[in-house]
Amino acid sequence: MDHLPSGEREKIRKRMRSPEAYEALREKVKGPEDLQDEMDKNERLAELSFALESEPKMQEKLKSQIENDIREQGIENMSDSEVSPDAKKAMEQGKFTVNIEPHPKTHIDTLTVNVSEGNVQEKIPLKQSLSDHYAGGLMKGK
Repeated sequence: MDHLPSGEREKIRKRMRSPEAYEALREKVKGPEDLQDEMDKNERLAELSFALESEPKMQEKLKSQIENDIREQGIENMSDSEVSPDAKKAMEQGKFTVNIEPHPKTHIDTLTVNVSEGNVQEKIPLKQSLSDHYAGGLMKGK
C-alpha cells in the first residue's frame, strides 16, 4: 500500500469504509452453524461417494431409488440442467450410473446421473436438495 500514489490509497480507503463494502464482506462470512452444516453435508457426500465406489449394492440401491423417482416426478423436476431427449429416454429405461461430482455451474459436489451415448458420457446433475436427501437417507439406512 505504501507504493501506491496517495490518490489511489485514498480511493481504496473510502471503498473499504463504505457501508456497502462492509455489508458485502459480512455476507461472505459464514457463521459457525453454517460451517457445521456444510461440514456435515460434505461428510455425508464423502461417505456416500466411498460407499458407491466400494459397495455395488449401494450403487444399485441408489440407482433403483432414482429410477422410481424419475418415474414418479419426471427427470425435468429432478435435474438441475437441460436433459437431451436421448439421455431422457436412456434414463427412463434405467441405462445410467450414479456418481458424485462437482456441479458444472456451482462447483459444489452433488449427485450426478451419467448416461453413456456411444463414446460420450452426459453428466446430469440432480438438484442440490435431492442430492442432500439421497445422501442423508442412504447413509442413515446403511
